[in-house]
Amino acid sequence: MTARPVAAPLAQIPNALTLGRLALIPVFVALVLASDGGIAIAAAIVFGVAGVTDQVDGYLARRWHVESAFGKLADPLADRLMIDAAVLLLWHAGRLPWIALASPLRDLVALAGTPLLLGRGYEFQVNLAGKAATWLLYLSLAMVLVTRAGADWPLWIFWAGVVVALAALGQYVVPARREVLA
Repeated sequence: MTARPVAAPLAQIPNALTLGRLALIPVFVALVLASDGGIAIAAAIVFGVAGVTDQVDGYLARRWHVESAFGKLADPLADRLMIDAAVLLLWHAGRLPWIALASPLRDLVALAGTPLLLGRGYEFQVNLAGKAATWLLYLSLAMVLVTRAGADWPLWIFWAGVVVALAALGQYVVPARREVLA
């Protein structure tokens, strides 16, 4: 089933949602910092809204066939910035162990390699592992925000998300390496 073309104003909704997610990052940071390291329900709600907009903007862009170069870069960047802000803040608050910093480190490695690959014509295609990792990380970090310190089950979801994120990075690196070496 193919989607009908949408009016120009509607075609901007996916990118507007991405920009909204970027705008939520400082709000989220302020709410976490105001929580004094404790349970941060308001921050979790903002974080959850960001996770939902990630799903909605991608779905609409694909459904309406309005994917854009901006969206292809800004959408994953908004997710990574939101998730990495959560990891750094929760680590700083003592809610995540230091090894959780592997998640933002992975993103820095991916970010550093992106200009090189784009310059060589490599096109990043979102893979299922990347989507699953993002869902798991959004879910787990939101749960860390609303549970008491010492609750282990959100951390198990977090570690599953990190493992899937590393697998997703591998799914990008292998074909990209072939392209760079070609």
